[in-house]
Amino acid sequence: MRSPWWGNGSGRRERRRRLARGRGGEWRAALWLRLRGYRILYRRLRTPVGELDLVAVRGGVLAVVEVKRRPDPEAARAALGPVQRRRIEAAARWLLAVRPDLAGLRLRFDLVAVPARGLPRHLPDAWRPEGSSPA
Repeated sequence: MRSPWWGNGSGRRERRRRLARGRGGEWRAALWLRLRGYRILYRRLRTPVGELDLVAVRGGVLAVVEVKRRPDPEAARAALGPVQRRRIEAAARWLLAVRPDLAGLRLRFDLVAVPARGLPRHLPDAWRPEGSSPA
């Protein structure tokens, strides 16, 4: 019999389920963007300062895309706090430093809300870093 101090493992199972749902949401978001003409450069790109869910290119735009599995765009936007935005922005700067060939593209931060059922919702230019001018 397991000690109550160690739990019964259900916390790990729930974490694995959440990660699997998150990966499924990222897959659906990537497919949605591809259907709209984006070329996916990276999925789940790990950088020294944080992870980028998706990095995509279309035309002259380099879209750094955060994916949130939420019922609607408002809930997805609310789940993206200022600390997370700054981490994503730092990871994007790191990417541009190691991939100077991408520096000529206009950097944009997008959000894709992926509901449990239904179609994803792409929110281009979901936020801008503090101090940046509108495009």
